[in-house]
Amino acid sequence: MITRRHSLQLAGIAATGLLLGKAGARAAAPKTLRIGWQKFGVLALAKQQGVLEKRFSDRGISIQWSEFTSGPPLLEALGAGALDFGPTGDVPPLFAQAARGDLLYVGTYHPADASHGLLVQKDGPVKTIADLKGLKLAYKRGSSAHNFAFKALASAGLTPKDVKEIDLAPPDAAAAFRNGSVDAWAIWDPYFAIGQQDPNARLLTTSQGIVQAWGYFLGNGAFTRANPELVSEILEELRKVGEAAQKDIEATAVALAAITGVPLEVTRVTLERPGSDLGRIGLITDEAVSYQQGLADQFHALGVLPKKLTISDIVWRGKAA
Repeated sequence: MITRRHSLQLAGIAATGLLLGKAGARAAAPKTLRIGWQKFGVLALAKQQGVLEKRFSDRGISIQWSEFTSGPPLLEALGAGALDFGPTGDVPPLFAQAARGDLLYVGTYHPADASHGLLVQKDGPVKTIADLKGLKLAYKRGSSAHNFAFKALASAGLTPKDVKEIDLAPPDAAAAFRNGSVDAWAIWDPYFAIGQQDPNARLLTTSQGIVQAWGYFLGNGAFTRANPELVSEILEELRKVGEAAQKDIEATAVALAAITGVPLEVTRVTLERPGSDLGRIGLITDEAVSYQQGLADQFHALGVLPKKLTISDIVWRGKAA
């Protein structure tokens, strides 16, 4: 499992490859596709089923999988050239673009409307979102939970300055929540569903009706520009995996539990949330760009992003395979 610290090591390993890339080393099809994945969704299923290995084996292309706990370190590695392709929520690409990472939006997926949750201590003082004022709220900075936390606070007339923000990756946040060192935790599935199993946790609200459900596939810029047909083929395989998975949720839950290690009953919860549709995978649309631009503008206005972004600058308008 790769954390932010490990992604920096990956970036260092990739430095030589980046220098060679300037000399045209990517002109020929790569021998290895380096894919980052997280404990959810079609990429986890694709890894479990070996569909990408089958798709590219006759061309001598192997698949190298790297697991990440969240989007920020995944995109850090992607932007530095240590990965070729990976999934993320809505916020991580903003920070990656602001950091001048070499990456492109190449596709979309749609998480469940209620794929994020705001958990609080069962016997704690928080009964409404407004009660979070002055208390400790944990979330991973730069993740989709960052956006959810901000918008959940805004729904109760609060700003980020009204709470004590605690920046923690999901495993660390889970531990902090369990031992009571934070009052609330904004998190996404499957960590959200796992957290709900804690007998000392109480669900304050989900993301349904608070944020729009958008997820993205991103490609390293140099890789995508040199190998657009491979990106199209990856997206096509993922769409097929997702459509098949959506037709048999029980079998999908079993398969996902096997590859992620997340208990079956918890995995089943994530797949049955309102709006969940693993087959909704496609190319970047004007609607997706507009959503991201609005989000970038909001985060800049809040002083979270250091500069204004133009999302269309890093959008790949590819073709379906």
